[in-house]
Amino acid sequence: MATLSEGVAAEGVASMIGRLFRQANARRRAVETLHVALSMAARRPGLYTRLGVPDTVEGRFEALCLHAILVLRRLNRLPAPAAEVAQDLVNSVFTQLDASLRELGVGDMGVSKRMKKLGAAFYGRATGYDAALDAGDTEALRAALVRNVLGSEGDGAGLAAYVQAADEALAGADLDALLGSGPPFPEPDGFARDREAEGAIA
Repeated sequence: MATLSEGVAAEGVASMIGRLFRQANARRRAVETLHVALSMAARRPGLYTRLGVPDTVEGRFEALCLHAILVLRRLNRLPAPAAEVAQDLVNSVFTQLDASLRELGVGDMGVSKRMKKLGAAFYGRATGYDAALDAGDTEALRAALVRNVLGSEGDGAGLAAYVQAADEALAGADLDALLGSGPPFPEPDGFARDREAEGAIA
């Protein structure tokens, strides 16, 4: 028969496990909400109609990566537990990509190979965008965006301006704001350059 102290101890452990479970669920829901918010930002029509992002599978992947990288860039500069949220967000994004490949009929072996390539592409882009934004090097940022996102079409000036404005807006957001109201991405339409807008109309 359990003693009173053993019963209290067991109740305390159960309470702690329950609390940790609720906290884990709350964080998972918060990360899922953040993921949905940045995915919606990456699907804004202005990115494709005004800033030259190709409306293709590749273009949508690049737009998702770009917005995820911008959010992760902010999370990695915030105090704990932001780093844990950042890792959870990466996991969520890549889980979505894995599921998307499987929905397209790619088999297990093919998914594994493609996910490795997507992972390398994602982190390579993160390194390049980070370096350009940290240095305030608009030309390097524009060149990276033209190469990675725009498929070497257009001059990328409007998209670079959008990315810089988004980075500045995110710099003013703390973790509560990111998980609550969501990332403060600007509307892309206002960053279209005349030539890019003319190209979109044509």
